[in-house]
Amino acid sequence: MKRIVSLVLALVLVLSMASFAHAATPEWTPFAEKVTITVPVYDRSKTGYPAVDDNYWTQWIQKEFGDKYNIEVKYVAIPRGDVMTKYSLLIAAEDTPTIMMEYDYPKVAQWATDGAMQVIDLEKFKEVAPTFYAKMVENNQLNYTDINGETYFVLTERPYYNTGYTWYTVCRMDWLRAVGYDHVPASYAEYSDAINKIIAAGLTDTAPLGLGIPSAAYVANFAYHDQDLNEAEWAQHCSLGTASLSWEPTYRLLKRTNAEYHQGWYSSEFDLAENTVGAATDQLQTDFINGKTFSYGGYFAANVAWLNAFYENNPGAELAIVSAYQVEEEGVATARNRADNPFGMIVGFSSYATEDQLKAAWMLMEWMIQEENLFVLENGEEGVTYTMGENGLPVVDGAYMGDKMLNHNMNIDMTCLVHASKVVGSIEDSIRAIAPQGLPQDFTQMMIDNWYKNVKAVADAGNAYSDPIFAVAIESEAEYSATLLSMYQEAYAKLVKCDPAEFDALYAQLSQEYLDAGYQEIIDERLEAYEAGQTTKLPNRK
Repeated sequence: MKRIVSLVLALVLVLSMASFAHAATPEWTPFAEKVTITVPVYDRSKTGYPAVDDNYWTQWIQKEFGDKYNIEVKYVAIPRGDVMTKYSLLIAAEDTPTIMMEYDYPKVAQWATDGAMQVIDLEKFKEVAPTFYAKMVENNQLNYTDINGETYFVLTERPYYNTGYTWYTVCRMDWLRAVGYDHVPASYAEYSDAINKIIAAGLTDTAPLGLGIPSAAYVANFAYHDQDLNEAEWAQHCSLGTASLSWEPTYRLLKRTNAEYHQGWYSSEFDLAENTVGAATDQLQTDFINGKTFSYGGYFAANVAWLNAFYENNPGAELAIVSAYQVEEEGVATARNRADNPFGMIVGFSSYATEDQLKAAWMLMEWMIQEENLFVLENGEEGVTYTMGENGLPVVDGAYMGDKMLNHNMNIDMTCLVHASKVVGSIEDSIRAIAPQGLPQDFTQMMIDNWYKNVKAVADAGNAYSDPIFAVAIESEAEYSATLLSMYQEAYAKLVKCDPAEFDALYAQLSQEYLDAGYQEIIDERLEAYEAGQTTKLPNRK
C-alpha cells in the first residue's frame, strides 16, 4: 500500500512540474549568434569537491540550457571569504560577470552606486522571465528593486526567512553529561555553569570554546538589543556593511566576551590570522573535529564533511543541537535573533552587459526556476545521487562522491540564482532533505524540534527581525567600510583581551576613534535616510 501511495505522489509531482513548466516557460528562439554570459559562484575551497566553475553540473547546464539557445554559460569563482576583494578586482579590470549577486544589500547597493551595474526595465524582465517575476510579486519583493529611484535588482526567494533551518550549531552532549547535565543549557546561567565545569573536569586540554577575529562587519549582538528597541537606532546601527562598535548592544556583547575570555573559555591566541572567522583555513573547525572544543556551527546538508570527520576522530561522541537563541542577556525572558532578509540573493547585471547578454542571463534565471530543472540541480540523478523515499520525495545520498556529486549543500551556490535554500514539500520535509546522512546520530528530529521551538520563542513573538534596507545609497558606508572593518577587528582583539578593570575606558577611547574615522558620518547619513522615509521599518513586535 505504501508503495502505491509513493508512486501516486511521485506521479502527481512529475505531472505538476510538467504542467507548471509548460504553462510558464516563454517560447524562446536560439540566438542567431552565440552569446556568452558569465555567472558568479562561491568557491568555498572544500576538500574533495570538484572545481566550482567547471564540474558535471556546470556542464549539465551548458548542455541542457546553453546549447539549446546558443548561449555559452561560463562560471566565475568568487572566494566566499573574500567576496568584496574579488568583485573589486573584477570591477577595476572592467571584467564584471554578466550577473552580479550577493546576499548582503549594502554590497550590491555599493556596486550599483559605483556604476558597476546597469539600470534594468522590470517590464522587459517580466517578458523574458515571467515565472521569476511572478515569484517576486508573490513574495512582496518589488519594493526592494530600486536604489536612488532607479531599478537595478531582481530578488531571489528565501523560504522561511525569519526562522532559518539550514544552519545549526552542535555541542558535545557527552561532555555535558560528564558534568551533570542531561540537556543542553537553556539559560546563560546554565551555560556558564556547564562551561566552567567542563574546564574544571579537564575534558579538554585547550580552551573549550572557539573564538576568532570577525572577517566581516556583521556584529552578532541581537541577543543584547533592548526589548523596546528604538527604531531610529536600529536604522542607524543594524547593518551587514559596517560594524556597530560604538552602539550599546555591541558594548554589552564585547564586555561579556571579555569576562568569558578571562574565565579561560577562549584561547589566548584566538586573534591569530588562521582563527579569523570565515578564513579558508578554519582552525576553529579543525579544533572541533579534533575533539578539543565544545561546539561548532555550519550549514547542514546530506553530506557535511566536518561532521563526518568529527565522528571519525571521536568515536562514541554524542552531539546535540544548540538553540541559536539560548545565550541571552541576564534577566531578559524573551530571546531575540537576526532574521534573514525577506529575499535571498540580490541580483544585478553588469554595466558592460549587452542587450543580448542581459536577455540570456534572464533566460537562465527563468529556466533554472522551472521545477523540473531545479529538481535535477538540487538532487542529481535518481539511483546515483538520490533515491525516492516512501513519501515520494527525494533522499540525497550524502556519501556519494563520484563524478556526478552535488557541490556544496546540494548545489546551492548555483541554485541560489533562484532561491536561498532547498525546499521539498513541507518545512519538515525540507529539513529532512538537508539532514546529514550516514552518521552515528540522526539529527532529523532534533532539527525539526529546534525549528518549531525557534518559531514559537522568537519569530511568533516578533523578535526575529532583519536589518533595515535603504532605498538610497549610503555614500559614506562605501567610503569608510573597509577602514572601519580593519579598525573593528583590531578593537575586538584588544577589548576581549584587556584587563576587565580597564575595559570601559578602553571601549570609550576606541569607540570615539571609530566614530571619528567615519562611523559618525555613516550613522548620521542613515538617520537622515530613515527620517526621510527611505528605509524599511521594524516589524510589529509583541
